[in-house]
Amino acid sequence: MDPYTPRTRPGGRKKNLGLSAKEYTKITGTIASVRRNRQLSDDIYEDPDVRVHSSRENRSKSHEPSFIAETSFVRAPLNSRVGASASIPKMKGKGKEDVLDNLPVDIQEALILEDLLYVLMGIEGTYISHHPEYSPEDDDPLKGILFVLSSPLDSSLRDLTERIVPLGTYYTAISSFVESRSHLDFGLVNHALCAAIRDMLKDYQTLLSQLEHAFNTSPQFSLQKLWFYVHPTVHTLSLIYQLILELATTDDDDASSSSSSSESDPEQAARDEALGLGGAKLKAVLSDMKKSTSDAPINVKGGEVLTVIYERMQTMSGDPTAVKVYSTLLTAAGVPYVEMLRVWTTTGRLEDPYEELCVKESKFISKGILEVDYTDEYWERRYTLRDGSTLSSKRQHTGVPPPRTAGGRLPGGACIPPLLEGWKHKFLLAGKYLNVIRECGIEVQADQKDITKESLSMEDEKLYKFIEDAYTHANRTLLRLLLQDQQLIPRLRSLKRYFFLASSSFLTHLLDLAHLELKKPAKGVSIVKLQSLLDLALTGEDAAFREDVRVSIASSGLYEWLLKVISVSGVIGGEEGEGVPDEEAKKDRDREKDDKKPMLAIDALTLDYNVKFPLSLVISRKTILRYQLLFRFLLHLKHVEQSLASMWIEQKTSPWRRSVPNHPEFEQWRLRVALLRARMLAFVQQILAFTTFEVLEPNWRALEAKLAKVTTVDQLLRDHVDFLDTCLKECMLTSAKLLRAYSRMIVTCSTFALYTSSFTKSANQALAAVESGDGDQAMNKRWEFLKKFESNFNHWFCFHLDCVQYYASSENVSLLPLVVRLSSINAMS
Repeated sequence: MDPYTPRTRPGGRKKNLGLSAKEYTKITGTIASVRRNRQLSDDIYEDPDVRVHSSRENRSKSHEPSFIAETSFVRAPLNSRVGASASIPKMKGKGKEDVLDNLPVDIQEALILEDLLYVLMGIEGTYISHHPEYSPEDDDPLKGILFVLSSPLDSSLRDLTERIVPLGTYYTAISSFVESRSHLDFGLVNHALCAAIRDMLKDYQTLLSQLEHAFNTSPQFSLQKLWFYVHPTVHTLSLIYQLILELATTDDDDASSSSSSSESDPEQAARDEALGLGGAKLKAVLSDMKKSTSDAPINVKGGEVLTVIYERMQTMSGDPTAVKVYSTLLTAAGVPYVEMLRVWTTTGRLEDPYEELCVKESKFISKGILEVDYTDEYWERRYTLRDGSTLSSKRQHTGVPPPRTAGGRLPGGACIPPLLEGWKHKFLLAGKYLNVIRECGIEVQADQKDITKESLSMEDEKLYKFIEDAYTHANRTLLRLLLQDQQLIPRLRSLKRYFFLASSSFLTHLLDLAHLELKKPAKGVSIVKLQSLLDLALTGEDAAFREDVRVSIASSGLYEWLLKVISVSGVIGGEEGEGVPDEEAKKDRDREKDDKKPMLAIDALTLDYNVKFPLSLVISRKTILRYQLLFRFLLHLKHVEQSLASMWIEQKTSPWRRSVPNHPEFEQWRLRVALLRARMLAFVQQILAFTTFEVLEPNWRALEAKLAKVTTVDQLLRDHVDFLDTCLKECMLTSAKLLRAYSRMIVTCSTFALYTSSFTKSANQALAAVESGDGDQAMNKRWEFLKKFESNFNHWFCFHLDCVQYYASSENVSLLPLVVRLSSINAMS
């Protein structure tokens, strides 16, 4: 037979060229002697120089030179396969067909057995070769090498051979997967998965060694027995092969669909929004920005690997072998994931070098580079879930990678394993709570020493108990820090004292001291002077934390600010029957914008409160904003009440109390002015009494009762925000309709109080006209001026009363006491 040159295969064995037919016939005789233990006759081939040896040991005597120096390698199992494969001739076309066609069935079986032992190791044999279209340069190694039977074979042997041949494809694909996924870029979960698969391949290689031994020593070893031994392995490796195909296909899909996102990176936009990046700040987060703008596709790693394994296990839950294989792989691959989770939930440290865990740290958000202490942003956005989910209905979209396919699972660590989907918020918060304690310089000590030492796995119920215990421990530790060490309750009481004007006369004192300063435009007022007057007003107060109270001037009016809050909460336009009033309110705002006057300092005055970390998690900027809204609401009421009270004092003077029997119309006018002032004062006082005694105080008592029983930090934060939101709602500050009517009422009352001196001047002029005996020509103008206030007040009062009655009967029963109070004022008209 003429020698030939086979095509090269990278990484494969080197084939000797010019192999003689004599050496080939020697190997063929060895196979026959092992199977039958008999000497074959020399008439099998026509070549008279062919000699047949009686045993395989004759071939082993002629060692390959490259193996002699490595004795341990020569003795390694299955290496005879590699060594022998170099001496097998490769024939093409008619020559190969003639060899098997002219051989008996038992010889064909022996030759195929020899080839199968090569193929099961991923080595091309003589009669079982690579698929004709296979190309090692172009084909994906993760899909394995496809082997085909390239020579005619007896039909009784072909069926079994074709069943066994796929094992070579499975083995080569799995080996390539283990080799490629063992790099650092694929993360610890892939490393653990490859280690588990490698252990399974060791069992497979042990089986091949046993088959090799049986082939060499047992004359009864046949193709049927080989199928009997490898049949379970075929199913096992096929399950692993299907798994790695899915992982490899996911990688390919992600690489093909990935596009550059460096032009508009949402994570970078979030940083710009949070920090106002520019200048030195840009340098402070430059390295993190470079990392975020990378357009490289995300590898299949971390939680996504666990999700793929778990989904395959659920899909094939009816196959006990599949459940066992995938369960073993899931447990092994989940070990590093669970370990990262354990460290995070017990110490608050995020050790995730390859971004495999579902918890993400935004390092660009740190207290050191924030000019303003927006620690609520630090709390909410420093540590988040990679999938963007939150406890509230609002979902975060910044920094969340796009799914693999439309509506598909998220890539990499953003994919949360289904087994942990219901626990993701608990282990996120457990680590965040402990991280807050670490930020305060307190060493975190695990409370559950016995549990942390136990081995935890993805499918073990102990993992869920561990997460629950870690969450409870972190809650107790942070709660103890906030309530006891940081004096949270006294802090909240001080907020109630200053912002809700509870048990304090400092505001009246401040208004008296700063009345000249508060009449100035807001832009021209001196905050330093107001702060000194506030400190003076608080000097006589036995109030704690007064050094943390600061004066602030708002940039917009109270009702504009409140409308912003309403627009954020979605109340505007969301209530039935508000379409027309909203249009009217828009027209009013446009009209007011045209002739807008500079805002006075009294309308922009508010308080601020300094809070340090970690109390700023509870008393955050958002909650302080709510306190400020309620304070400005109360301040406005107090100011209008004080103005109307000053008007009442003014109307106790002689021009208002002197009897003028000769001028009954003037006396009627004075009575109507006093009645309107009394109605306005009663309205303001009833609103103020309702707000303080029936809204703020009862809700505060309810909050104190909840705080006495609180068990989690989340519940504490939620109860505090709910308290403020309830106060805003019951004070009529969250409905556009109620707010519009109320603001019109207050503006009317405050404007009426501004004309105190004008009304007194008109009274003096009327008295002078009576004394002089001249007719009072200006009486009609006085009535016209007064009736404008009366009609305006009566219109908005009725509108406000109707709104309160509607909301009290439909959605806010807490307004029912206010209906009774306002009805009593309506009876005064």
